[in-house]
Amino acid sequence: MEFKIDTKEKILVVQPQITILDANLSAKFTKEVSELSGLEGRNLILDMALVEKADDAGLKAILTVYHQQYDSGMSCALTGLNSTLTNAIKAADETVYNLAPTMLEAIDLVMMEDLERELMQDED
Repeated sequence: MEFKIDTKEKILVVQPQITILDANLSAKFTKEVSELSGLEGRNLILDMALVEKADDAGLKAILTVYHQQYDSGMSCALTGLNSTLTNAIKAADETVYNLAPTMLEAIDLVMMEDLERELMQDED
């Protein structure tokens, strides 16, 4: 699977170069995003601008990657989702808060969470 990747200091922006994320690609998507070099210690932004459709398995793959980031102590935001995918993600998992309409807002979301984590560590 092809990804367009932009590495920043604290963020890895990943844009899948596919239009449909379905059962055929979902396991590969989850595995490849999770194993990207440069992801460790960075927040993740999934830019889904090219993805037009996702079936249940595709939605599950997106949510798996999203939650893996939080499980590893980092943040994740989804951007570029069309209205159909946005509604499907919200319906599938109401704990997904970081749905941003623009890349700048996605960056702001993950950087704010990063700052919150740093402040919480300073208090300890």
